[in-house]
Amino acid sequence: MNEPLAARMRPETLSDVVGQDHILGPGKLLRRVIEADRLTNVIFYGPPGCGKTTLAEVIAKTTKRNFVRASGVVSNVADIRAICSRARNELGGEGTILFIDEIHRFNKSQQDVLLPYVEDGTVVLIGATTHNPNFFINTPLTSRSLVFELKALSPEAIAKLLDRALSDKQKGFGAIQTIFDDDAKAFLSQICDGDARHALTALEIALKSTPANVEGAVHLTLDIIQECVQRRQVSYDKTEDGHYDTISAFIKSIRGSDPDAAIYWLGKMLVAGEDPRFIARRLVISASEDIGNADPRGISVAVAAMQACEFVGMPECAINLAQATTYLASAPKSNASCMAVQEAMADIERGAVQPVPEHLKNKHVKAIGSNEVTEYKYPHDFANHFVKQDYLTIPKRYYRPSQEGYEATIGKRLEGLKAKLS
Repeated sequence: MNEPLAARMRPETLSDVVGQDHILGPGKLLRRVIEADRLTNVIFYGPPGCGKTTLAEVIAKTTKRNFVRASGVVSNVADIRAICSRARNELGGEGTILFIDEIHRFNKSQQDVLLPYVEDGTVVLIGATTHNPNFFINTPLTSRSLVFELKALSPEAIAKLLDRALSDKQKGFGAIQTIFDDDAKAFLSQICDGDARHALTALEIALKSTPANVEGAVHLTLDIIQECVQRRQVSYDKTEDGHYDTISAFIKSIRGSDPDAAIYWLGKMLVAGEDPRFIARRLVISASEDIGNADPRGISVAVAAMQACEFVGMPECAINLAQATTYLASAPKSNASCMAVQEAMADIERGAVQPVPEHLKNKHVKAIGSNEVTEYKYPHDFANHFVKQDYLTIPKRYYRPSQEGYEATIGKRLEGLKAKLS
């Protein structure tokens, strides 16, 4: 068994596939297409180790089609043309699946070469990519394909794969007597970040490098697993207090203008395997809740970091999160806009719902019981693009700019406009 454990344990049937129930569950589109043998071109998009290649191979076996593999890393245009020519002239019959791993590595012209073969049915394309197809795959290809996003495997799914590898006597290590401590299994299931290949590789290293005890069993402890993955356990439960306490400390450190503390809590969450998109969402909230108009650029930085997390992914997007975290923590703070909308919503919930003034409605209409038409005054027609006009039936001040950062400038402008009314 020179083949790596992760390769040996690849599922051979749809029922063997673990996870991805959102596209492979009973009645889901992809399962229906495969089982009915009505396969069309498909692009699988998802993080490493989530089963893109495995699923492509299972599809080929289930539909009994020829399966030809190529790679966006090493294959070129000549390779693709040769594969497609062979599929047209030699293979034929049951049809050919052309699986291209890392298809995003092909440039535009290389991807365009595939179009005629995809259009005339010479091959059924299955592309796999860790990058968003909307950015990295040509529109003509995506428009001719079903695009499915695969998710990182859950800790429960990873644990199931580990158990399967330890019980399978032919492809796995079922022939070896093994004691796998619960805390060690839980740690490995969490720390691999949903990457089945990573988890199975670590398990294989642990089993091959750990001598059997006097009873002839290989005992895999938490210390052994941590050594094999070269990462230590961080006290952080994604669904319990560790999760909520850490993100709370993170946001409060930003609010308190302590970039060093904020970076520490960011680092802890990333090491513990927190979803970077969750962190990014909290940064976007903080940018408006805690910084607001004291630095209007804060929301742009936070949103850019959120987009970078989707575009780049881990581990590199940690850099984008760090930039946004330090920027927001160092920025001047104001919660004035946050407090303004909360106060307005509270008034409305208490029943203080004002009608829209007649001159602000979509059409100029006569007020009931009046022979006059209330006219809307277009501010751009007046000096300084401002004119006195009621925008609430019962005026009330909600937004009270702070004296921090750019919001101080906003406050001065509003005071200046107010002075013109007196």
